[in-house]
Amino acid sequence: MRSRHPVEGTTMNVLLTGTGIAIVIGGLLLLFNRRLRQSLTAAKEPIVQSLAEHHLIGAEIKIPTQRGRQLDGWLLTGQRERNPQVVVITHGWGANRELMLPLARPLQAAGFHVLLFDARSHGSSDNDNFSSMPRFAEDIDAVLNWIRMQAQFSLASVSLIGHSVGAAATLLAASRRDDIACVVSLAAFAHPEDMMRRWLESKKLPYFPLGWYVLNYVQWVIGYRFDAIAPIHTIKSISCPVLIMHGSDDNTIPPADAKRIFEKGNQAINRLLILPGEHDATDEIEQHIHELISFIESTKLSTNHTH
Repeated sequence: MRSRHPVEGTTMNVLLTGTGIAIVIGGLLLLFNRRLRQSLTAAKEPIVQSLAEHHLIGAEIKIPTQRGRQLDGWLLTGQRERNPQVVVITHGWGANRELMLPLARPLQAAGFHVLLFDARSHGSSDNDNFSSMPRFAEDIDAVLNWIRMQAQFSLASVSLIGHSVGAAATLLAASRRDDIACVVSLAAFAHPEDMMRRWLESKKLPYFPLGWYVLNYVQWVIGYRFDAIAPIHTIKSISCPVLIMHGSDDNTIPPADAKRIFEKGNQAINRLLILPGEHDATDEIEQHIHELISFIESTKLSTNHTH
């Protein structure tokens, strides 16, 4: 029987060892990716009370969105039958439509029709395999398309308000359309990479190699480069006026981000308002609700544009 040459045996051992190492590394990456997705998955905050329990006039609605999913929402009825104005409010990461009612109530009282909805995998809307800011923007698009299909709103002036991730998504959605009267951005981040880097620091993960891998993995999962969806870039493509509001004591997203967004936009029609308060700053926004309402009123648009 022919014996194996020592070199052949050594080569075989190296190949087996290399294959084993590759399998171990691949397994570790799979585990890391799974843990990463879990860490980045938003907790689903349930809807606690109905519109009736909130003593609000409106209707529950369902809106079809991407990937065969349905969005749950509320349409609060305004008092403007002629030349109606609709305000669409988008919540932030891990929140839901109910948490945006402190903002919606005074808008409805001012006569606006107000549409609140839960993004996919939030509130009572359908789950999807992951959430992302671009998917928030897809859901906003679905809501806007639904509004345009309603006879009463086909020529309505439509404004957008978003908070945090919802604000960034609102800016992204508005950058792709020409049928929006105005946008109100509440506590938006300037660039997703900056937000991710702050998250990495909070987890005490070094940038290289783990942080670098995380940033590239997230971009691969969501299907977008961060630069393409960053508010400091999308605001350049928005033709309607934008009101950028931010809390001066925001420890989640620094108010400097609001200034960076404002500086990149059309300063002739956009406005920047830094308020006292933290990331949610609900009380402070309510104190300035008349200013917000005046901004929306001044940008009224009746349009039948396509998008």
